[in-house]
Amino acid sequence: MKFIKQTIPTYLIAFLIAFFLTSCGSDPSKKIKKENIETTKERINSDFDYPKIEFDKSNHDFGEIIDGEIVETTFTFTNSGNSDLKILNASGSCGCTVPEYPRDSPIKPGESGFIKVKFDSSNKPGMQRKTVTLVTNTSTGKELLNIKAFVLPKNN
Repeated sequence: MKFIKQTIPTYLIAFLIAFFLTSCGSDPSKKIKKENIETTKERINSDFDYPKIEFDKSNHDFGEIIDGEIVETTFTFTNSGNSDLKILNASGSCGCTVPEYPRDSPIKPGESGFIKVKFDSSNKPGMQRKTVTLVTNTSTGKELLNIKAFVLPKNN
């Protein structure tokens, strides 16, 4: 009896070591991950027709403006791709730059739309450079629009 009590843990340890050494090489999730990576690469490299957004301009200079003025510009774009364009989000680089964009409205191939950008110059002296980041369903997934202005102090 004394022999059996001492050898059972040794057999158990030997069995567990053998089990783990032989089972680690047959992880089915590794095969699935490899297949998913290959499928994704094929999809990216395929002839999928992403929408393409083309702007009339991607930069706008407001020139000199007076502190406190709220100025705006419009960026016009066209979907020159072969599938519907969706602008999923648009955000300014700070709270003083506010974009308006076509939410939940797919832009068909060949159609145009616009993004209106307002800039509030209050308490923003000197040269100001701001961006609007668009999240889209284009191949790049992101587009940038730039505005700038030189904000002059108010004449009291």
